[in-house]
Parts: sequence; C-alpha cells; structure tokens
Amino acid sequence: MRVIVFGASGLLGRALVKELQHEQLTALSSSDADLCDGPRIQHLIRAVCPDTIILAAAYTDVDGCESNRERAFTVNCEGAIHVAEAARETGSKLIFLSTDYVFDGNQRSPYEAGDNRNPINVYGESKARAEERLLDILPDVCIVRTSWLFGLGGKCFPATILKLATSRPEISVVNDQRGCPTFTADLASVLAQLCRKSARGIVHATNSGDCTWYDFAAAIVRISRMTTIVKPVTTTDFPRPARRPAYSVLSAASLRAHGIYVPDWQDALRRYLDAAPTQP
Repeated sequence: MRVIVFGASGLLGRALVKELQHEQLTALSSSDADLCDGPRIQHLIRAVCPDTIILAAAYTDVDGCESNRERAFTVNCEGAIHVAEAARETGSKLIFLSTDYVFDGNQRSPYEAGDNRNPINVYGESKARAEERLLDILPDVCIVRTSWLFGLGGKCFPATILKLATSRPEISVVNDQRGCPTFTADLASVLAQLCRKSARGIVHATNSGDCTWYDFAAAIVRISRMTTIVKPVTTTDFPRPARRPAYSVLSAASLRAHGIYVPDWQDALRRYLDAAPTQP
C-alpha cells in the first residue's frame, strides 16, 4: 500500500511513521510540504500517486488560533482543500484528522459522528469548515475526529504534568472539562486499520472511557508514584484565549461499526508512562 503522511514530524505523525513502516510510505514534514502551497502539494501527490493520504498536519495551537484566525483557516481549511483536490485528481483515498472541538460542549452524552457541528473557538471553526469542504470535494473522504492527544517524542499533557510534578508540591488542574484522552500509538493503529478497510465518512477515534483534565492529571501522578498534590479547579480560575467545550466526549459507535476497538485511556497512559523518558 502506497501511503503519504502529511505532518510526519508531529506527535501523531511520528507514531504513524512507526505504525506504517512496512508500507510504501512517504513521510512528509512541514518543511517538506507547506499545505499552503497548492502547486507543491499537487506535485508531491502526483509524483507518488498514493493509495491513501493521511493528513495529520495542522495548525494546532488552540489559543494561538484565536489571535491568528487567518493562519488557522489558511492551514487547516485551505491547506486541506489543496490536499483533497490533488487526491481527487490521483484517485487517492484521503483520511483527514479532525477534532472534538467542532462541538460546543453543551451535550451531556457522547457526541455521535452525525451530530451538528457548532464550534466555539477558531481552531474548531477551521476544522469544521474543512470537514464541510472536503465532503463536497471528496464524498469518499474519511474524517477522523479525535481528542486530547498524548504521545512520545513531543509536548503533551502527561509530559507537562510530569515536569510540573517534579518541581512543585501542588498543581492545579481544571475539573470541569470532560473528554477522551487518546494515545498516539493507539490512534496510529486505528488509522492504519481504517486505511486497509478503505473507510469513508466521519469516524470518532479515541481511547475508550472519559475523564476530566483533573482526573487525567491525578492518574498521571498516581501511576508515576509521585507525591505531588493535584488540586481540582474550575475553568474560570484559569482563563485562556480560546474557549474549550465543557463536554466533548466522542462516541465510539462509528469506530465499532468498522470492527475496531481501542483500549481504555488508563491502559494507554500506563503504556505511555512505561515508555516515556524518566523526568529529572
């Protein structure tokens, strides 16, 4: 299987490169392929003529998107359109990585793949708009929404908590935002399976189970056998430029329809911590 991965140097991209190492893989970082450069993207895809393209590259600084709206839409929406148009020309399948932030968080039951988009921040808006445009350009596109990514080899929530816990007796973490942590190694496995199944439509892919950021942090400290106290606080105690949905749990029904099951987030966290470098 010939596969192109855009965003190969990112947190998920690294896991994808490892997962797909036995395929005919073309791994492209942002320095190899600027999504904003339509002719360059077209040339790269034409040269490989892949069976599948996985678009994992994006401008993912959620708070940064608030002050850089134009960049967010140029990369996350227009860049995705460039890839989709080239994929249509070569007859390649496209898997597009999207986000739980396309939802407003007003529900209190897991979001299904067909639920209405209603983003409350610029990052979510840019991804929601991209989803809509890609479905028009490539009706067979597979849109994979995920959430709360963590993984080896880059910045992520567990790495930040471990670093803080080594230098502070107490840390405060918000306890009124609920979602699904997702280990990049598990998501990479899911994406590989969706490639082989020629999946289409919208799929929600996370580790199973849900928690708050406080629950997540407390589990990191507990499993790591650290003595740091984790204190629950509210979102209003720590205001940030971008609003976050209070509840963005994604239902696994669309993934199970493909016969794919993912371990729970606590299991994934233990595997991450076993493999993560020891904090100083």
